Amino acid sequence: MFHTISGAFRDKDIRRRLFFTLIMLILFRIGSHITVPFVNAEAVTTLANSGLFGLLNTFGGGALSSYSIFSLGVSPYITASIVVQLLQMDIIPAFTEWSKQGEVGRRKLNSWTRYISVVVAFAQAIAISLGFNSLAQFGLITNPGLSTYLMIGLIMTAGSMFTVWIGDQITANGVGNGTSMIIFAGIVSRVPREVMTFVDQSILGKSGDEMMQNIGVLAIFIVLMMLAIAFVVYVNQAERRIPVLYSKRANVATQRSHLPLSINSAGVIPVIFASSLIMVPQTILGLLAGKFGDANWYKIALQVFSLQELPGIALYAFTIIVFTFFYAHIQINPERIAENFQKSGAYIPSVRPGLTTERYISKILNRLSTFGSVFLMAIATVPLLVSYILKLPQNIALSGTSLLIVVGVALDTYKQIEGRLIKHQYVGFIHDGDLEDEEE
Repeated sequence: MFHTISGAFRDKDIRRRLFFTLIMLILFRIGSHITVPFVNAEAVTTLANSGLFGLLNTFGGGALSSYSIFSLGVSPYITASIVVQLLQMDIIPAFTEWSKQGEVGRRKLNSWTRYISVVVAFAQAIAISLGFNSLAQFGLITNPGLSTYLMIGLIMTAGSMFTVWIGDQITANGVGNGTSMIIFAGIVSRVPREVMTFVDQSILGKSGDEMMQNIGVLAIFIVLMMLAIAFVVYVNQAERRIPVLYSKRANVATQRSHLPLSINSAGVIPVIFASSLIMVPQTILGLLAGKFGDANWYKIALQVFSLQELPGIALYAFTIIVFTFFYAHIQINPERIAENFQKSGAYIPSVRPGLTTERYISKILNRLSTFGSVFLMAIATVPLLVSYILKLPQNIALSGTSLLIVVGVALDTYKQIEGRLIKHQYVGFIHDGDLEDEEE
């Protein structure tokens, strides 16, 4: 790992990409502290300390804690991505056809994803502003009115789309997936502040036996987090290697290969998707809080879509499992793999080509996804259950989701850097060989 990191800083292209990514993330963090106009700063601080921002603040990169112009982050874009991917499943024929057209179809789908993102972002901005302002004790909006809400909606929508643009720039010119890197930066940036808050309140503010007890709790928590990180890395790196033979290759050494299938093929995407899907009803309920806050159906719906209640935790777990299977089959398309095997003269030993190969790969992928979905669900929901039982703060409850995102994004970024280093080494080797041939 240290060899890869040192090699990344020695390579000119990767070093440039790393600094570009850092600049883009700094730009995002600066915008995260620019508060939206017509907002009461004291009310924002009260809301942030109360933990009501919760999951939306996590996926907004921490920008909602200051109710900034980037408050929504990339969450509307993630929601729109879910909608577009679901519409590709023979719901809208045009979307299904575009998904099979390669790069041209991908650009069309990306354009529609952005159009839907604008609508979702505007609706979400209006909804959370109305919802939080309806809580009388906070008084979020200083001058509530139609023009004020429209202005806030437009500013936050523009901020969200600018955040998406930053993510696109990181993906194209930096390292890692830009959308994931923004969420990653927001989570990591809050860690020092939360640690200092815990130290001030639980250690420096106490004396004697109570201080030593809190230090012991902190030490146990750190050890558990390190073990959890090691377990997440181990599972994300684990893979099932399916043997593959090539009948058209004359060299015996190149006839044998393998198809690697990760245990967690979907990565951290199911957690992000499930969280975004939970946030949409939460936003709608926030919009209806002022008018229907005392209604029984509203209280039931609030429990169903709240990660601080058992029904909400159960729904979150179920959604993670469903999206794990769904996204694993998108990432590793068994039908396309079977077609590519036939075109290249490859086959799996004791498995007939074509439909049988497709079914065999699907069967293995489903088995791996069963374990992967349970793994993701457990890491994301166990802290929620512990928080529900022990009545811990919301930031502790979301630590499992944050841990999965941070470790998953870090591993993906590391693999991308490692891949670029290997690619540059091959390019250098080929160029050196060409120079030797010219000298001869």
